[in-house]
Amino acid sequence: MSAALKVTVLTVSDTRTQETDTSGAFLEEALRDAGHEIADRQIVIDDVYQLRAIVSQWIADPDVEVILTTGGTGFSGRDSTPEALAPLFDKTIDGFGEVFRALSHTEIGSSTVQSRALAGLANGTVIFCMPGSTGACRTAWEGVLRDQLDSEHKPCNFVGLLRGH
Repeated sequence: MSAALKVTVLTVSDTRTQETDTSGAFLEEALRDAGHEIADRQIVIDDVYQLRAIVSQWIADPDVEVILTTGGTGFSGRDSTPEALAPLFDKTIDGFGEVFRALSHTEIGSSTVQSRALAGLANGTVIFCMPGSTGACRTAWEGVLRDQLDSEHKPCNFVGLLRGH
């Protein structure tokens, strides 16, 4: 049995509500189906400082092991997730963005170059930042996250790097 992780989900959007947040809902359902616990789920406007404040609080919380964000990774005027969160990383997980864009290329072609999906480790917490579409969240979950958050996935996964594991 894979280790159950305590995960938070943050939707970065100026327009979504709990009722219209299909990406956050997809991630929450996928996590629960995989046996993980949702420690918190929030929506925040696309503001560097509000985004950084929420994620910093979760990084400091010893009960949060994984942070998933959706939205704010494009090139539109207010997209600021990379600028907000990259400075918080102790180590960057370059492979996440690379693999995500490779998988995404088969689905949306060259438009994937406009994705600034990124990931990192901070204080024993792994953080994955995905685009805001539900399709992108599904691609990230099925192509990377499901396996990398599974303690039994071989030859390696992120679970052993998380605090408390």
